[in-house]
Amino acid sequence: MATLKKQISIHGTALMSGIDSSVEIFPSDKKGIRFFVNNTEIPAKAENVVSTQNCTVLAKDNASIMLIEHFMATCAFCNIDSLDVCVNAQELPILDGSAKGWYEAFCEAGITDDEQEPLAIKEPVNFIHNSSLVSVIPSDSLNISYMVNFNHKDLSQRWVNFTKNTDKKEIIEARTFGYLKDLEKIQAMGLAKGVNIENTVGLTDDGYTTELRSLYEPAKHKILDLIGDFMLTGFNPLSMNAMIIAKEAGHFLHVETAKKMNNLIIVKEKI
Repeated sequence: MATLKKQISIHGTALMSGIDSSVEIFPSDKKGIRFFVNNTEIPAKAENVVSTQNCTVLAKDNASIMLIEHFMATCAFCNIDSLDVCVNAQELPILDGSAKGWYEAFCEAGITDDEQEPLAIKEPVNFIHNSSLVSVIPSDSLNISYMVNFNHKDLSQRWVNFTKNTDKKEIIEARTFGYLKDLEKIQAMGLAKGVNIENTVGLTDDGYTTELRSLYEPAKHKILDLIGDFMLTGFNPLSMNAMIIAKEAGHFLHVETAKKMNNLIIVKEKI
């Protein structure tokens, strides 16, 4: 097990509701990532996902917590599997729209040393919905290939990849995104109230509302989301010897694939 060396506090704005959100993150000697909302414990497990419409939402009893994917991806990149996370709202703060703020806070707090378990998957797993798919195939090493197909000059049938040799900073710092033309309509529905130019890359007809941090940053954000959603298996996907292929996917396909993977992931030495 690995956890933080000390308690940390993070405050910010919630992306969907626009309200202030405060998070107290405590080291734990009990394996698992657990969110506490309204005195209710919500384990970060795929079976507790109740919505994937705009982000990944966990719930237990009458409590829920949304937009957990960037936080969970940070746990993967830091190889942390044991935390208690207390939140004063039903949504984690968006910070800068990526995992950067979480990652820097975790590194500053320090992480207990723990050897990363090499994982394998017993057999291929596929989840297909209409023209979208996620496939997880046993391999000798980790390779994530993600294809997005947005109505944008840079992001039409665009593939991006992540391996152990990729600069992880490009994934960690990849911000959330959306079509600028849709923002007013979405906000009229009571969503995306916390969106601003600092935390969201707006897609315009001829480019972006802000300078990108890396080439095809929005597509790389989809890899960040996938890693965070796959952490809901209870295993670190970055430790997995597998080829992961995602085509025009999203949180729904990520989570449904994670559910199918639950009983197929094994520690490599036990093969």
